[in-house]
Amino acid sequence: MTHKKYIWLLALVTLAAACRITQPYKSPETDVNGLYRDQQNSDTNTIAARPWQTFFTDTALQQLIARGIRENLDLRIAMQRIVAAQAALKQSKLAFLPDVNANASVKQSRLAFPQGYGLITSATQYDVNGTASWEADIWGKLRSGKRAAQAALLGSVAAQQAVQSSLVADIAAAYYSLLALDQQLLVLQQTLANRGEDVNSMKELKASGVVNGAAVVQSEANQYAAAVAIPDVKRQIRETENALSILLALPPGPIARGSMATQQLPQDIAAGVPAQLLQYRPDVKAAEHAFRNAFENTNIARTAFYPSLNITAAGGFTSFDLSKWFTDAGLFGNVVGGLTQPIFNRGLNKARLATAQAKQQEALYNFSKTMLTAGKEVSDALYSLTSAGEKKESREKQLASLEKAVDFTKELLRYSSSTNYTDVLTSEQNLLSAQIGSINDQLQQWQAVIALYRALGGH
Repeated sequence: MTHKKYIWLLALVTLAAACRITQPYKSPETDVNGLYRDQQNSDTNTIAARPWQTFFTDTALQQLIARGIRENLDLRIAMQRIVAAQAALKQSKLAFLPDVNANASVKQSRLAFPQGYGLITSATQYDVNGTASWEADIWGKLRSGKRAAQAALLGSVAAQQAVQSSLVADIAAAYYSLLALDQQLLVLQQTLANRGEDVNSMKELKASGVVNGAAVVQSEANQYAAAVAIPDVKRQIRETENALSILLALPPGPIARGSMATQQLPQDIAAGVPAQLLQYRPDVKAAEHAFRNAFENTNIARTAFYPSLNITAAGGFTSFDLSKWFTDAGLFGNVVGGLTQPIFNRGLNKARLATAQAKQQEALYNFSKTMLTAGKEVSDALYSLTSAGEKKESREKQLASLEKAVDFTKELLRYSSSTNYTDVLTSEQNLLSAQIGSINDQLQQWQAVIALYRALGGH
């Protein structure tokens, strides 16, 4: 009875010690106050909660995104990392079970007997046996290993989500860049046609004596200036199509698409509150899982300083006579239990613990940096969206005034000697610049919306 008390007391002391060795996990503290610059919003509505199908409503774009999610090679690579992490987690769970092995062998030996007299004899040994070994998880090493593997798996899943979120944003950004380039090409082609008409008009006015030959030459140069810009835009269109093809896992080729004129910005573009980045932004989640993985690895390193309890068992048959192999005479078995306490291992355990602690601190810093980066990206996208909207009204007024200026200078050129073709040329160049600027304003709005979708962790 006394021995049983000691055994129970030893078990309780061991359990209490084990509770102090491995530390319980706590999520890293994060101060999200002011993470979104100049944003004091408390509304938790956020576009991050919306599926991409409801956020990007252009049907052609939806088809491209669907294909990208299905075929993109980076996304497939991320999926394989999840498979590898799942295998590691399964292995960590099986670590709680005994290690069992079986062996069958026949050994032929030649012996000199007695020594020095040259008499040779031989012996044949027949063995079949099984061995099992099991490590008792006294200090929580295996449990910490399992939790580390779970964190690694969740981190891989979050990383895959981050790849998908970036992929959707990249496809959308390339798509709207194409629409903007298409619109610029239309403007340039229309401008080229208009300036061709100007050349004809200048020739007629010269014939009537209203203008001189310089005006005709200037009008032709103005026409060529529009023509020169067209090949560059066509090149950009082709390069953007090729880049988008890679995202879709396709060889370079044309991309089916709509037009910028039919696009409508999403309604209710809400950023929510900074704390929601922990819920929606996948790289933030991946950074926290990486911290959890490093934390549990530190726990594992701590357990290396304490004794490990291993129980091994072996059993089977062995005999030098084949006829007596599977008999009571050949049967053997043993069970061994032992504690192994590290005493001196050249500072290996200390080095492992110091390394694990450093990696844990590194993971914590990386998490904090990821949160700050996320806040910066959201703040940039919100301000870009605001500034693009502020330009819209002024740009519309500028375009209206420049269109009138072109018309007026052309009319004055016909009926007033105080106006020359340089005035017409200047007004036309200003109008073209404003038209291209208006297209870029629309693109900036879409780029800001897409950047906000990405920054908030849209899925």
